[in-house]
Amino acid sequence: MELLKELRDLTGAGMMDIKAALDEAGNDKEKAIDILRKKGQSKMLKKSDRIANEGLIESYIHAGGKVGVLLELNTETDFVARTDDFKNLAKELALHIAAANPLYVTTADVPNEVIEKEKEIYKEQAKDSGKPEAVVEKMIEGKLAKYFEETCLMEQPFVKEPEKKIKDFIAEKAAKLGENVVVRRFTRYHLGN
Repeated sequence: MELLKELRDLTGAGMMDIKAALDEAGNDKEKAIDILRKKGQSKMLKKSDRIANEGLIESYIHAGGKVGVLLELNTETDFVARTDDFKNLAKELALHIAAANPLYVTTADVPNEVIEKEKEIYKEQAKDSGKPEAVVEKMIEGKLAKYFEETCLMEQPFVKEPEKKIKDFIAEKAAKLGENVVVRRFTRYHLGN
């Protein structure tokens, strides 16, 4: 029972789901968490089609007043938007945006001309390497993925847990909340810029 309660607190999953995951994992806590996370992610994929037009605007001003963030975070119902878990998620994301300075929410938000310009730069850099064309293309893809990781909020490693990307952090919180959660937009202000 203690393990059930611990997994419930850690994952936010239902008791029947936890019991099934523990049975499948042979009562191995870590394996059960992995099973629950996989199931939670598949549930979130189903939920991602649902409209999220409730939520809140979160503001964050960094100490000293030199950096500020406005974030619109949406969910499906105003009931969830008023919970402490949702408000804390918004605060965590605003703090991350202040620290990591993303330019876009997702890779889909990056304009095509920016992507083409980056590819052109990477191609020039790789041209002098003397590597075959197929290898050069792989190098360009890798550098573009790194660019997205640096500039797109959802692809960035979460500043408080760098082994986890923001999109995974949000998916975990959304699974616990039981609703689709969407970062609609944000603006980061830096004094003098």
